[in-house]
Amino acid sequence: MRSSRFPYLILFIVIVFLYLPILVLMVTSFSESRFGDPTGSFSLKWYARLFQDREIWAAVKNTLIVGSVATLVSTVLGTLSAYALYRYKSYWQTVHYGLIYSPLVIPDVLMGMSLLLLFISFSVPLNLGTIIIANTTFCISYVAMVVLARLENFDYAVIEAAEDLGANWTTTVLKIVIPMLAPGILSGALLAFTISIDDYIVTSFVAGPGTSTLPIHVYGMIKYGATPVINALSTIILAVTFILGILTQYLTKESAV
Repeated sequence: MRSSRFPYLILFIVIVFLYLPILVLMVTSFSESRFGDPTGSFSLKWYARLFQDREIWAAVKNTLIVGSVATLVSTVLGTLSAYALYRYKSYWQTVHYGLIYSPLVIPDVLMGMSLLLLFISFSVPLNLGTIIIANTTFCISYVAMVVLARLENFDYAVIEAAEDLGANWTTTVLKIVIPMLAPGILSGALLAFTISIDDYIVTSFVAGPGTSTLPIHVYGMIKYGATPVINALSTIILAVTFILGILTQYLTKESAV
């Protein structure tokens, strides 16, 4: 009996729909034509101009600072939240779970507006610090959910065995808990970093003058006329994002073992 070709057709349509625009963008970034003609001759001049643009690299610097700090803080807080949710069962932990889960379902526009009103209410100047706080707010949820999924397969009997053998709490955490949770923690951190450097909506609400991140700067460039430099920049961002995504998927699979 001949197998149906319908699933392969659906797969082909999905691949074309999702990846054809990305492929066109990557091809045009290597085109010499200023108007992004895919048939133009091969050239790296847009990449050369990209590395000479100081404003873009200032935005990249801000993005990396925000992403690194937000990832570090959200990884610590998200891991502690996940452990508390797993270890302790009570009414307040149910409330805790709702607070952790809510940023995943609340629209980004609403979150950005609420954070902006909060900062205005307390007369907090909008700068790189407010962007870091905003990014940390929603990154905690992603880290907590990834680590919590890892904890679902966590064998707590190992900790009890260590305590029976005389290990104190510090030794148990450093020698057993953290190594066993390391794949989940690292995959959560990579996911948080990827989401943080890619965020535009929330960041646009809480960014102050002179604190433009890369997504905001790219939007400004497109708004006043797209240039092939954006195609080159987008290609680099795509490459970095795909690498981080692959690492996250790999570590997630490892944490499920």
